[in-house]
Amino acid sequence: MAVSVEDFAPAHSGKDVDDVVILGGGLAGLFCALKLSPRPVTVITNAPIGQGASSAWAQGGIAAAISEQDSVEKHRDDTLAAGCGICEEKIVEQMTREGSDRVHDLLSYGVPFDQDLEGRLKFSREAAHSQSRVVRVRGDMAGRAIMDALIAAVRRTPSIRILEGYLGESFLGEGRYVTGVLARKRGGLERLAFPAKAVVLASGGVGHLYGMTTNPHETNGHGLAMAARAGAVIADAEFVQFHPTALDLGKDPAPLATEALRGEGATLVNSAGERFMESVHPDLELAPRDIVARAIHKEVSEGRGAFLDCRTAIGARFKDDFPTVFAAAQSAGLDPSRDLLPVAPAEHYHMGGVLTDANGRTSLDGLWAAGEVASTGAHGANRLASNSLLEAVVFAARIAEDIQGLMPTPRSAYWNEMDDAPGLPSQRNVEERDGISVLRKTLAKNVGVLRDAAGLKQALADITEVEKVCVRQSIKNMMIAGKIIAAAALKREESRGGHFRRDFPEENPAMATRSYTTLKEVQAVTAEALETA
Repeated sequence: MAVSVEDFAPAHSGKDVDDVVILGGGLAGLFCALKLSPRPVTVITNAPIGQGASSAWAQGGIAAAISEQDSVEKHRDDTLAAGCGICEEKIVEQMTREGSDRVHDLLSYGVPFDQDLEGRLKFSREAAHSQSRVVRVRGDMAGRAIMDALIAAVRRTPSIRILEGYLGESFLGEGRYVTGVLARKRGGLERLAFPAKAVVLASGGVGHLYGMTTNPHETNGHGLAMAARAGAVIADAEFVQFHPTALDLGKDPAPLATEALRGEGATLVNSAGERFMESVHPDLELAPRDIVARAIHKEVSEGRGAFLDCRTAIGARFKDDFPTVFAAAQSAGLDPSRDLLPVAPAEHYHMGGVLTDANGRTSLDGLWAAGEVASTGAHGANRLASNSLLEAVVFAARIAEDIQGLMPTPRSAYWNEMDDAPGLPSQRNVEERDGISVLRKTLAKNVGVLRDAAGLKQALADITEVEKVCVRQSIKNMMIAGKIIAAAALKREESRGGHFRRDFPEENPAMATRSYTTLKEVQAVTAEALETA
């Protein structure tokens, strides 16, 4: 059902239409805005700029083939190996080749990457990398430092307008054309329509659909659901990466114990002091993340617990080399130089998302996507450590270049289903908040590190049931995003990368391909699952 923009409070008066609207104020959104300068851009963010973005929480850094010992080909091959056979090789080639230029862009914006006394970049090594190629800031502060530098650059750029505290709910559009964003004031009922000549979706991931995650509260899958409702193709939705070593301190979100700790020699032990990775993988603690996550999950679920031992490898250097992790440990009364750190797997990154091409274009005209909400094919079934920030800046830059040369014709209508027609609830429904809790619990239990058909069907049934009490579109979007992931996981009857099925524990060579779905297909899978549950 198309609803007129005039039914909502306008963002502008008269015929004023933004050149570009970017939904999301994380790394991808801000980098794209800067690359679009001096073209007028409006950046819409849920939280105040710099807050609520997973980019700011990234501890490892950015992987790029810059050092003399490294090469684009080595980085490409490491990425393809981690992706378990379903990466888009041309996309990976492009991303790794452009990585060095994008790192130098960040340096030009003032990012203080670690350097030696002669001014050369320092590089660290992380899991599944054959070379030391990750550029960092003070050990574990890369994300925060990058975001601080970009925020400062954005605030110095007069062509960029920041609108804080608005949550994207739906796209404006007609047919397959996206022509703007409908957003709701956070904590209120006011909706604004933002017509635009081009829309860039950079809304982040799905972390807070899960009970335990390392991501901020704002990562609720809203952008994924918005695109799906508008008819966009979704790719690889079943592939969710669980960071092996979130600090298990009872906090939400869970503090992250960066992989760089294991890169520095920290080991994983259980309560008996056994280094359990010795019997799991020849690369020990630096095995691919999905393997380490499952090994830790097994120790925790069987009552032995899992702990990161940094006492010997890092010891007294911990406070200075990894200040973010040190502060999190200290808040729980732990000293990493003397104490073991309890860890558990937590949702960390979504390899799937809105399908895009090499220039960030989605299957809908006028809509581009970048960052975690997008699925470029660069990560395959299992993202290589520190490739996420790289992907964000590479494709944000390519989107900006693409938009500069191709501006869609603006139209004016509002995408929506019949049951989404205007009409706002008089108050927040308490049952909706309970529904979010049910969603997070069922995804953590049934669509997490280990999955099977019965659990996935149960997840779809639970989400469908709780969805009935949802009134606000923002909450409905969370439910839709959860069903997209669960349905895609149910369809892939094999184990590959971040997707592990207990009932299909081996890779199936016939399924070494990406997956694609639409909301209509998700609804069909859900209906069939409910019949056979």
